[in-house]
Amino acid sequence: MLTEKTVQELAQVLVEKLTLSGLIAATAESCTGGGVAYAITEISGSSQCFDRGFITYSNDAKEQMLEVDAHVLKKYGAVSEQVVEQMAIGATAHSNADIAVAISGIAGPNGGTEEKPVGTVCMSWYNAHVGSKTATYLFVGDRSEVRTQAIRLALIGLMEHIN
Repeated sequence: MLTEKTVQELAQVLVEKLTLSGLIAATAESCTGGGVAYAITEISGSSQCFDRGFITYSNDAKEQMLEVDAHVLKKYGAVSEQVVEQMAIGATAHSNADIAVAISGIAGPNGGTEEKPVGTVCMSWYNAHVGSKTATYLFVGDRSEVRTQAIRLALIGLMEHIN
């Protein structure tokens, strides 16, 4: 089962699937700080199917690098489905990628609210040929565990969005 595989194993399978499909991937990451891009580029041959990663930790970076709408950021906050969907679309628009994942969340230990507690992570997968899927998750654990769970799910979601 995919969810039981390590990040490295998931990245290996993703690179194989991307290569076979002829798709090119990109990432737009906030709370994972480039962890998804790192996992992918750890795999030999990933240069054939991975174009670039955007680490857009600040709101300014999201606006400048991915063209996330400032009004959307202000209305919904950086950790929102509306923002990550724009991030994923922006990642493909500003790269040579066909498919992208975008992640924004609250890894902790600080920053959580009653509405968006620590562990809240929003993700969006966008395939220029198919469309997008966006969802919010609540992960349990410390900062490192939340980030690792988000990276794993991002890789799994990319694989699922290839088909």
